[in-house]
Amino acid sequence: MEKTELDRQIERAAELVLGSQYPVALVGAGMSVESGIPPFRGPGGIWTKYGEPAMDGYDRLLQDPKGYWLERDSDTGPMAEFRETFAQAKPNPGHLAIAEMEALGLMKCIITQNVDNLHQMAGSRNVAEIHGNSTKLRCIGCTTRWPKEEFHIEDYPPLCPHCDGIVKVDTVMFGEPIPFDVMARCEGETQKCDCMLLIGTTAEVYPAAGFPAAVKAMGGVLIEINPLETVISQRCDVVLRGASGEVLPRMVERIKALRPATGD
Repeated sequence: MEKTELDRQIERAAELVLGSQYPVALVGAGMSVESGIPPFRGPGGIWTKYGEPAMDGYDRLLQDPKGYWLERDSDTGPMAEFRETFAQAKPNPGHLAIAEMEALGLMKCIITQNVDNLHQMAGSRNVAEIHGNSTKLRCIGCTTRWPKEEFHIEDYPPLCPHCDGIVKVDTVMFGEPIPFDVMARCEGETQKCDCMLLIGTTAEVYPAAGFPAAVKAMGGVLIEINPLETVISQRCDVVLRGASGEVLPRMVERIKALRPATGD
């Protein structure tokens, strides 16, 4: 059977991954959409339905942390819809393919802009969540994190048992600085990366959008997996036009087929 252009690009991507020393994935909302989680904006978006959240959300939390928690725990509105959607979402074949790459020793880290915990559910272990994780709580003072079910809230707002800081959901709000520990980790992984897979991301939201440029500036290669053209497409060494749940499993199979010939 004659190879299609996508087949050829998948082969090239597999060769680049196998030829690199430190592949890293940068994952965006497009991957979560494939698992049934609605986007924020656009048709079917949560904010399209409910309106954009306040840009000063973090400042409002600091001024009225109890009010923040009452809104978060509401049975109606965008937060309630997110909780229900996340509870039902499952990893798609793309998540499973990345986890398999990690198990093969090829994927060194996943930098995800998503907060849905689907990478962990798929079996990935080395995950840097730049926008937080909706299944966790975090102290804004010392950045200690807890699974939600392990932190018993007796009163609003809950306070950190270590430093008395305000405890909030781990997801990063508008106006909230990226937690210093995860930001340092993402920057460190990017510095080591010589092959970055851009999966379901438009590469427009900073600071994550700066990571591909940093890899390119250090002589690394970029592989884009996205059904749509993005602002970063022209700078990528390989572009795989398709959904991650369809393309990534094919790429992993090609990697496994090529791997014996590489001597790895």
